Formats: sequence, structure tokens, C-alpha cells
Amino acid sequence: MNPCWVLERVGNGAIAAVALHDGHDVRQEVADLMVISEADRWREEDPFTAAWTTIADTQIVVKRSRFELDLNRPREKAVYIDPRDAWGLEVWQSVPPAEILTRSLAEYDTFYANLERIFRDLERRHGRFVVFELHTYNHRRLGRDAEPADPRYNPEINLGTATLDRDRWHSVIESFLSDLRNFDFLGRQLDVRENVKFYGGHFPTWVHQKFPDSGCVLSIEVKKFFMDEWTNEVDLEQLEAIRHALQSTVPGILKQLAVETRRKY
Repeated sequence: MNPCWVLERVGNGAIAAVALHDGHDVRQEVADLMVISEADRWREEDPFTAAWTTIADTQIVVKRSRFELDLNRPREKAVYIDPRDAWGLEVWQSVPPAEILTRSLAEYDTFYANLERIFRDLERRHGRFVVFELHTYNHRRLGRDAEPADPRYNPEINLGTATLDRDRWHSVIESFLSDLRNFDFLGRQLDVRENVKFYGGHFPTWVHQKFPDSGCVLSIEVKKFFMDEWTNEVDLEQLEAIRHALQSTVPGILKQLAVETRRKY
């Protein structure tokens, strides 16, 4: 069994990227208790987001399925016990016994303890740092051949910023939004909006509480327009173009961080 998460790379820059829901693995003792199908798990996970973490110097990829342990939920909600926690899906034959939950939550605690160590190091070295929190989201929940969700309420890229101090991080946010909107995405511009579909979950809340003056999480949700969410077939050209689009925002963010550092000193 793979570890719950891996630190793919630690670089010298002030930007990290985290793929919290890329993982699909479950421990055997957990799998034995599950009734949810693998296809249903795949559909609600965020496959391919690990490929986008290469835009950052520090790259963290979670290997374990969110159906075993969701690291973007508060600890008491990290295991989906009630179907209402999991889009109405039945996950378990019966509630997992306490000893299994204890082992899962131990991994939760280890993840966040290591994350604090990694981010403290970024804070020490750079003063301020930015985290790209990378997700995808479904927009064809009624079926593969059904009409997609109304694009008025489902942007191609949703930036969640509700958990951070927007005044403090205004220049970073606006730089990100501007560069992403102006990127030439295969001959067109992407529909990029802020706090339309998602606002940011437990992970950014935790970072902003632990690092109120130094840490900025950009919670990025990419609509699965680049893939078939029912089969996981992916358009590799669009997948790579999204990575390039995200990469295009890095120089501007680094520039803003440098400006703020000069102002401070």
C-alpha cells in the first residue's frame, strides 16, 4: 500500500502545490468494508490533478482515496459515515469499527503535522508563501449523455478565496485571476471566476489559521471539461494546456510576493 501522501519535491521557491484528492488507494481493511463501486469513487475523486503540481517548487500529492480519508474536511468529518457526507452515495456495509477509524485518523494527524513542518520551512525561508490547492469538479451529475450543469453557475475554473484575508492577499489574487483569464488556452480564453461554485474547505482554513500572516492558499477547482467524468477518459492536450495556464500565473505571483517583501523591509 502506498503511503497516504508523498512529498514529490521540495524546491527553493515560495510556491507549493497540493493535490488533496488525486488519490484512489484504500487500505485493504477499509476496502473490505466498502460497498461503493470503484467507478463511483473515481467519479468523485480528482484524477490527474497530481500532474498539475509540477507548476510549483514544492509538490505534495495525496495517494489515498478521499473515500477512506478526506483531508479537506475537519477531522471529525474526514471519514464519510453518512451518505449525506458523500453526495448521497452509500460508502459502507456498516459503520467501520473504532480501531479502523483510529488508524485512518492517525494518518490524517500525520499528514497535517508534516504539512505544518513543510510550511513552517517555507515561512522561515521566504517570509510569505502561496499554495496552489488543486481540485476538479463534476458538471454532468445527471449522466454522461445528460445536459451539463448551467455554465452560468459552473465556471471552467473557480477560485475559492473565502477562507483568506483578501485585503492582505489582494495583489496575489488579482495577479492570478488576470494572468489565467488572459492565457491563450488553445485559441480561446478560459472562464475563470472567484467564489462562484466553491469557496475553500478545511485545508485552506487550517493553513490560514496556522499561518495568518504568511500563508495564502488559492483553492482552485477545475471543471471536468477536459475529461469524461463518467469514464475518466481524458483529453491529454487540454490536460496539458491547463497545466500551462496555471504555470503562466506563477511569475506574477512571485513578483507580487517580492513587492510585499520589499515593502515589509
